[in-house]
Amino acid sequence: MKSKKIGVSIGIFCLLFASCTKLPEMTLEEIELHSQNLNDALIQQTLSKPWTGGNYKAGNVGGIWYDTILSDPKTFNQLIADRDGTSASIVSMTLDYLIDYDRYQRKWKPQAASYTIETDEEKNTLTVHYTIRDDLYWTWYGSDKKVPVTSDDFVFWYNEIDGDPTMGSSGYGSQWIVMEDGSEAHIDCIKIDDKNFDFVFPRIIADPLIATNMELCPSFIFKPAKEKGGADGIKALFSVDKDPKELPSCGMWYITEYIPSQRLVFSRNPYYWQKDENGNSIPYPEQKIYQIVGDSNTDYLLFKQGQTEVYSPTPEQVEDLVSNQKEDYTVFNADGSMGASLWSFNQNPKNKDKPYYNWFTKKEFRQAMSCLFNRDRVALQTYRGLAQPKYSFFPEANPYYNPDITLKYKYNPQKAEELLQSAGFIKKDGIYYDELGNKVEYDLLISSGGTTANDMAQIITDECGKIGITVNVRQIDFQKLVEMLTSTYDWQSLFIGLGTNLFPSQGANVWPSYGNLHLWYPLQEKPETEWEARIDYLYNEGSYTLDHDKAKEIWDEYQEILLEQCPVIYLMRSKSFFAIRNKWDLTNVYYDNKNGLLMEHVYLKEIR
Repeated sequence: MKSKKIGVSIGIFCLLFASCTKLPEMTLEEIELHSQNLNDALIQQTLSKPWTGGNYKAGNVGGIWYDTILSDPKTFNQLIADRDGTSASIVSMTLDYLIDYDRYQRKWKPQAASYTIETDEEKNTLTVHYTIRDDLYWTWYGSDKKVPVTSDDFVFWYNEIDGDPTMGSSGYGSQWIVMEDGSEAHIDCIKIDDKNFDFVFPRIIADPLIATNMELCPSFIFKPAKEKGGADGIKALFSVDKDPKELPSCGMWYITEYIPSQRLVFSRNPYYWQKDENGNSIPYPEQKIYQIVGDSNTDYLLFKQGQTEVYSPTPEQVEDLVSNQKEDYTVFNADGSMGASLWSFNQNPKNKDKPYYNWFTKKEFRQAMSCLFNRDRVALQTYRGLAQPKYSFFPEANPYYNPDITLKYKYNPQKAEELLQSAGFIKKDGIYYDELGNKVEYDLLISSGGTTANDMAQIITDECGKIGITVNVRQIDFQKLVEMLTSTYDWQSLFIGLGTNLFPSQGANVWPSYGNLHLWYPLQEKPETEWEARIDYLYNEGSYTLDHDKAKEIWDEYQEILLEQCPVIYLMRSKSFFAIRNKWDLTNVYYDNKNGLLMEHVYLKEIR
């Protein structure tokens, strides 16, 4: 059985890359059928265990969790980490959110605080009341000092960090909402007492908890720093060259050691509020030790050598990982992801003197690029059949997902050429030129180190090249990419992921034209195009409409416009896998496409 499965896999690989000439030619349908047979065999050897609610089993405290990260943190400062994914994920391990959303049960639940929502229909106002839990403390590694978390830790961050434009926080834009007359009004955060504070909305909105859910900060450290040094004083806190043990924690972990390019160490916070039935705080491992590896190949090698606890494979590694699991580890699978990375084009008028600006601002060009994205080829060649195209704007878990609203501009090279020519592009000697005689050639930026993104980009390059358009793939450091996206605006096209919009009003800083992450042209003083003005209107109307049927009409049009205009082109929804060592008890481990990987309650089977 094993040799047969491997033979099919090698056959598919050779056919896709045109490197094995002895095999008979197969149609795309035959390749897809073989691929599906292979996938079925792989899935049968993996474990499906989605989260369906319930309680966790009490575990054993102890042990060390060995893991990896691909790059060094840039900072341990919350504000600066806002622009670096690695740093943000590290700092968040020392913090907690106000509330959490259970995607399976589709409801919010208390985390650092409980909440109530009060509406005044006569005044058209809404207030979210938060009460901080009594057992939430700031503590330090190796110290019995405990400082209660207070309202100041939330109110200060909201008003003086996120709410201060000089700080450059991405949270600033989400503090404002559009009123009925088109003006903007502020969502105020008000301290009531040490344990209670309110968010006061100037009008009733549909999803107020999204706008208010936030992490906290140690205001007793950040407030004096701002009073003394302003924004510079805040940004000077908790740099990576300082002892990370100085950073207090109210989350599950302390950061206790950092050696650049080598390792990062976390230690369990025994004072964390979430406890099991035996009174032990979550998490159970005493330490997490992350080796900084630099690339995914080293990451996989370390897992195969037994030096790390978990691993999430790239598509080309799935068969090897599943086939060799034996008794050492277990592989979990999850259905296609809710979200997908996207492809976007720079329409910022800062670059209006560049030829590509005139191309990218034509919807026909963007639609043509979507028609040149060979999704079936990507699914088979890049993902080994373990992915499917994302044609919808909202994911299925979104309450306003409509299966009848899908992308029209699927792979169709002939349609792509028709669109280009209708927009004034001219084909001469097999090469496309614009009306001014400029050859159609542009850069596609991807984050360095990502083999899957690079494979997709190379397929796009090949498909565009077939009709006479040159696409140059450029790999750059992710932080540099973020800088170009949010500061210099000197990029052309790019791949990037922005998470999953489970609620239609998520992405307040992305989809409205005034958002600071409105990818293709952020921070517009007024909508640049009629369709963006309409999106602004629909986004705001939908956010303030409580009646589901009325809101559905709004969000349906919203999705249709974005899928028609193609300011972003969604890529692929991949089936995902992860492996975990069998020395860990898997009772509390869950994995699915809605909640992702849940293993905060994992513990060793035996403590030695």
